[in-house]
Amino acid sequence: MTPVQTPHKTPSQTSGRKKVILLLLLAAAVALFFILELDQYLTLSYIKSQQEALQSFTRQHTFLTLLAYAGAYIAASALSLPGAAVMTLAGGALFGFWPALVVISFASSIGATLACLVSRYVLRSWVQQRFATPLSRIDSGITTEGPFYLFTLRLVPVFPFFLVNLGMGLTSLPLRTFYWISQLGMLPGTAVYVNAGRELGQLESLSGILSPSLLASFALLGLFPLGARLLAKRLRAKRHAGPASRHL
Repeated sequence: MTPVQTPHKTPSQTSGRKKVILLLLLAAAVALFFILELDQYLTLSYIKSQQEALQSFTRQHTFLTLLAYAGAYIAASALSLPGAAVMTLAGGALFGFWPALVVISFASSIGATLACLVSRYVLRSWVQQRFATPLSRIDSGITTEGPFYLFTLRLVPVFPFFLVNLGMGLTSLPLRTFYWISQLGMLPGTAVYVNAGRELGQLESLSGILSPSLLASFALLGLFPLGARLLAKRLRAKRHAGPASRHL
């Protein structure tokens, strides 16, 4: 009696099945976030209303809170969920400047790299169709300026954070290059937001809004995009002047 042979799946079929499963899991995670209305917890008003309880819990369970916060930040960045700015401010308020800066710098970079990875290997067709116009500009920038273009996008957010992550996934830029340039480029902006969050966390009354340190923090928050843009222009000018001077 001839045994029944089970058809073998080709590597492409197996890979396609894994992509579909991963896509369904990602879609379910994003849908669950909005179904459970978790975005209501990522508002300044909610954070401020729960500040005392959150700070008390953080003092008692510092490592656990930092770990949970880092995991939530990575997940939010990887899934392109809203609320990164509020989470950054909250981190500064809860943990202080340096712990928050270190955790957020690594968490945001890891989350961005995961989003880039998903875009490259799972969502390529959808991303290309959904964001065709801005992606053409990103692709052109990478072709012309290479990794330096990513650095300027991180320093000066011309495009939304999530769109840069998805767009870079469609380029040939190595993931490790994407990671370290993202971390370096986002560090100044992260520091500004963390500092503003730290000042907000120390606000105990409405009169504190007029404190010099808080006013200075928000002035820095408003002036940072302008300063970053000027810095990016200067770096770009130096970069282009370098090759030109070598030909003289």
